[in-house]
Amino acid sequence: MIFGAILAGGVGSRMHMADMPKQFLPLGDKPIIIHTLEKFLTCSRFEAIYIGVHADWINYMTDLIEKYVPAALQEKVRPVAGGSDRNTTLLNVIAAIEDVFGESDEHIIVSHDSVRPFVTLRMIEENIDYAAQYGAVDTVTPAVDTIVVSSDGKFISNIPNRAQMYQGQTPQSFRINLLKELYHSLSEEEKGLLTDACKICVVRDHPVYLVEGSYTNLKITTPGDYKIAQAMVGGNVLD
Repeated sequence: MIFGAILAGGVGSRMHMADMPKQFLPLGDKPIIIHTLEKFLTCSRFEAIYIGVHADWINYMTDLIEKYVPAALQEKVRPVAGGSDRNTTLLNVIAAIEDVFGESDEHIIVSHDSVRPFVTLRMIEENIDYAAQYGAVDTVTPAVDTIVVSSDGKFISNIPNRAQMYQGQTPQSFRINLLKELYHSLSEEEKGLLTDACKICVVRDHPVYLVEGSYTNLKITTPGDYKIAQAMVGGNVLD
């Protein structure tokens, strides 16, 4: 079975624009997270779509689902409590999936940032197809700027070959049993170095297939990102 996982456990500490997590800010005529959820709902291959949200905001998320999601689809969308970081939120979603659908080597999870509302059906479909084939997938775009490495934040340490550099996006997709096995094989020190789920695979030398993303697959992290996203949907920027 195939499951969606929209990761919305954060509180938007870098936005500094409202008294709510950034995924709930309005984008055009609806919250950011609803735009994202609607993109996932266009994919008929999902058995269910889970939303990992901070425990304090589950009731709010449930109200949004009732308001914006057609009644016929509401049972397909399932909010669950998130964890302390994105990987523990993802693991909470996996636990919720297995509580209902059991464990299976065939289960695939497509995880996505709640604040990337411009993901396309093509990206989602390719994530599913290649996760089934390779076990782990990341969505990326080629780096268009020169990447500069600095070990001290003051001077350049290295300038890698841009032709080999990519910018990571989401979705990131996995065979669930593979991801769990790799994660639980990590030491606590290794877990502390994780930045996203794909790094779990990289640390254990499991190949991660690259799916082509898009420069429009914007992650809304800062006020500047929010202004760009509002312009993309023709909405007004929240002051």
